Amino acid sequence: MYEWMAWLEGSALAQVLRGMGIWTYGLLNLAHILGIATLFGSVLILDLRLMGAWRSIGTAPLVRATVPLAVIGFVLAAISGVMMLSFNTTEYHGNPFLYTKFPLIGVALVNVLVVQRLGAWQRAKTGQAAASGDVAVLRVSGAVSLLTWLGVVTCGRLIGYW
Repeated sequence: MYEWMAWLEGSALAQVLRGMGIWTYGLLNLAHILGIATLFGSVLILDLRLMGAWRSIGTAPLVRATVPLAVIGFVLAAISGVMMLSFNTTEYHGNPFLYTKFPLIGVALVNVLVVQRLGAWQRAKTGQAAASGDVAVLRVSGAVSLLTWLGVVTCGRLIGYW
């Protein structure tokens, strides 16, 4: 892992970013926070709905509104996060929160792929009538998603305190 960290820190990307001036890291940090807020805000709303909140609001309209925002937020957070990390990657070697955050992101993304293939999700996102067991499947899916992304955000926040 250290070799990859050293490579990223010495990469052309890192050199260009460090040469762009004092505001670069702060602006990347801002972009990262906006990406996280967009991603997590969307995930929070959708997952709470899947878990049973706001039953008077259909799931399909929330999916149409939140999923594209979550994708945009994730892309912004991922790109800005890698760019920020490139500034001083090797300083994070051994940080347990960094080593926990990345696998949790992987778990969260795998969860997204699995949920998207569930019949319960397909029916919910298109506004079809729920089949037997759909409510339970969607509640578990929402809870797993919410807990995983909350873990990602928590680890990300704690990286700086190690």
